[in-house]
Amino acid sequence: MHNSQKCSTFAADFSPMIDKEQYIVDLDRLSEGKYDFSFTLDKDFLSGIDKTELIDIEAEVNADLTLRADDFDLTLDVKSTATITCDRCLDPMQIKVNAREEHVEMEEDVKKLDLAWLAYEMIIVNLPTVHSHPVGGCNPEMAALLQSHLCSTEEEPETI
Repeated sequence: MHNSQKCSTFAADFSPMIDKEQYIVDLDRLSEGKYDFSFTLDKDFLSGIDKTELIDIEAEVNADLTLRADDFDLTLDVKSTATITCDRCLDPMQIKVNAREEHVEMEEDVKKLDLAWLAYEMIIVNLPTVHSHPVGGCNPEMAALLQSHLCSTEEEPETI
């Protein structure tokens, strides 16, 4: 017997299964079936994280969970805009991160899923390694200051 349940947010009718504050799904309280969850992550979520490179976030998360007797499938779709610090000019900048991950778990010791944390990790690992504005997008004052410290081919190198 399979159940199919949807919720557009973590609604009160899921309260025995989900801690609304932390978006935790308790697998022991669910029967076999398919479950769909949708929620948003924002700056309030980031305030609970000690160290993060994100300044702000606006993320729409959709999670599809199929629970079976011995395992489960979890698919997370994340569409987000993350605000981070530019490595060049140190001003805030926005980066769009859209990611989809599918997990198949067969471990019996997995009893709870923190969907918000999984979505946050997806965003972090999908950020580019170098965070910088497109050419010409950096703070002009900082760009000028950086330019003034660059060596040119016309300058004599200093010797020690």
